[in-house]
Amino acid sequence: GDCQQPAQCRIQKCTTDFVSLTSHLNSAIDGFDSEFCKALRAYAGCTQRTSKACRGNLVYHSAVLGISDLMSQRNCSKDGPTSSTNPEVTHDPCNYHSHAGVRELRGGDQNPPNYLFCGLFGDPHLRTFKDHFQTCKVEGAWPLIDNNYLSVQVTNVPVVLGSSATATNKITIIFKAHRECTDQKVYQAVTDDLPAAFVDGSTSGGDGDVKSLRIVERESGRYVEMHARYIGTTVFVRQLGRYLTLAIRMPEDLAMSYEESQDLQLCVNGCPLSERIDDGQGQVSAILGHTLPHTSLAQAWPGYTLETANAQCHEKMPVKDIYFQSCVFDLLTTGDANFTAAAHSALEDVEALHPRKERWHIFPSSGHETPRGGSHRSLSVGLTCLILVVFL
Repeated sequence: GDCQQPAQCRIQKCTTDFVSLTSHLNSAIDGFDSEFCKALRAYAGCTQRTSKACRGNLVYHSAVLGISDLMSQRNCSKDGPTSSTNPEVTHDPCNYHSHAGVRELRGGDQNPPNYLFCGLFGDPHLRTFKDHFQTCKVEGAWPLIDNNYLSVQVTNVPVVLGSSATATNKITIIFKAHRECTDQKVYQAVTDDLPAAFVDGSTSGGDGDVKSLRIVERESGRYVEMHARYIGTTVFVRQLGRYLTLAIRMPEDLAMSYEESQDLQLCVNGCPLSERIDDGQGQVSAILGHTLPHTSLAQAWPGYTLETANAQCHEKMPVKDIYFQSCVFDLLTTGDANFTAAAHSALEDVEALHPRKERWHIFPSSGHETPRGGSHRSLSVGLTCLILVVFL
């Protein structure tokens, strides 16, 4: 009779398909668990089809155990829909993750899209797309983002009379019209008015059951999220005390898609040097008369000493990184305890949206650009001992 070729173990193909189906998923976005479970069921089905050929293969048996563990962790049912590994089938023009994945599969590129994070909180502290951390004045209206897909503008007002410190009391976000996915949608929040709808009264954009843009209210009047599937972008807006905070995650290729005339974007290029009130090493110089009126320390630090500010911030933020320092700075500058919650929430937003865990925490030696100017450098040298005592 004819000799049959033994079937080849295809566990490597199963694993590659699973990676392709999940590499673009973001756990911070609604629908992650559903899509991940679909991919797991597809992975499990693939391993079952190649089980005979893979008998005795350690990689195969490790994969089977791994799938079982992941199914339990994510509460995935064994029965249900599965993901398709055919890019033509999974393509959705209004799902950035879908068509980004299609481009990768067709081009043979296994790297998922690169995402960037930007955040603004406190009075105000800015974390740019490049993970530079700055404390700025920027009083009035300033653009955080202004690219071909999205515009974000913030308005900042003085917090304490006689201080350069400001905080955000208005945020305007424009999701620009995008082919068949959505009409232009404008969202606006001001202090004590954090709506769960766009200015036209709608809560979503796009046709069909699965909206390409939608607003989710997490805490009434205090915390909303915007999920823009068609541009792979997530925005968090919160109100803490009297002021607003913002955090955003956006694909790099879209965030960097703008004209030369749109170069004033705080998330992209940071605050202009003339608007900076940090010294490149931390915020202590601002507290010590650099931005506050030359009064006694008791008057300059309303309600808090260094010790009590440190203690209050440490309760919420055990890691003494730049978010902890910002908390201390804000308490000493304003005396407003709500800024502790703002710094803590800002760090939580980083952990939810920033794609690289190793960069969540920024420390002064690596998180700052040092401004030009000898007076700032000499001041930071003189403060080095104080910074060590206060913040380390």
